[in-house]
Amino acid sequence: MWTHKSWQGRFLAHPLPPSERLRSYASWCDAVEGNTTFYATPARETVASWAGQTDPDFRFVVKIPKVVTHERRLTDVDEPLRIFLDAIEPLGPRAHALWIQLPGSFTPDDVPVLARFLRQLPDSHRYAVEVRDPVFFTDPRATRLLEGVLVAAHAEWVPFDTTAFFRSPPTSDAERDAWTKKPRMPLRSVALTDRPIVRYLGRDDTARTVEGWQRWIDVTAGWLREGRSPTVFVHTPDNADAPMLARRFHDDVRARVPELDALPEPIPAEPLTLF
Repeated sequence: MWTHKSWQGRFLAHPLPPSERLRSYASWCDAVEGNTTFYATPARETVASWAGQTDPDFRFVVKIPKVVTHERRLTDVDEPLRIFLDAIEPLGPRAHALWIQLPGSFTPDDVPVLARFLRQLPDSHRYAVEVRDPVFFTDPRATRLLEGVLVAAHAEWVPFDTTAFFRSPPTSDAERDAWTKKPRMPLRSVALTDRPIVRYLGRDDTARTVEGWQRWIDVTAGWLREGRSPTVFVHTPDNADAPMLARRFHDDVRARVPELDALPEPIPAEPLTLF
């Protein structure tokens, strides 16, 4: 996501042609969730334009299409998976991880299907799996079962932390909408690989979002000290201030781990003037 309407004129220049929007976003943040690929595989030329707007060390966490994960549930997916992998090939090293988001109906009984699917994937990519059945988080046997499959495949478990969001009732239209749509996920802060990925959902109130991510400051700093390279995505229900919040999170982590590289200097959203 790099074309949010409320960012235009604030974080991104407006008007800005589509071929420049990602370049502007990449001056604010050095990673992005590739969520649109869940709904349709993009044209290879489109993906090439994404690569052309970003540096080789920019991180795309690209979601595998729903036809693979939700409609066919990881079975008989050779053709749509081949088409998807061919389409994202221009990203090269920017494809930080391919994100396998599974439906809430995916239960521990389905883990053997996931194991078979992961074994069939090419080793040219890293993979990260997001599950939404709370049993995986609350039942130690289910946790161990999934962790075993992921470790064997060198794949990461992506937690979606919604605990801060659901701590108190919603207070805005965007929060009320998210209240009915977002999953209530238990907290998990265990990394399985050297590239952990976290998705965090705060509130539209900045102070409450910052309060809720304090545990992730500690966890992320600890991972960095261990030599891991984490990627953290910060969301709010309206996402209006997400780029600014992401940079604030990075600054808070960097205060704990000073050797962490600074984020790039943002491209001005408004043209510079002489006065």
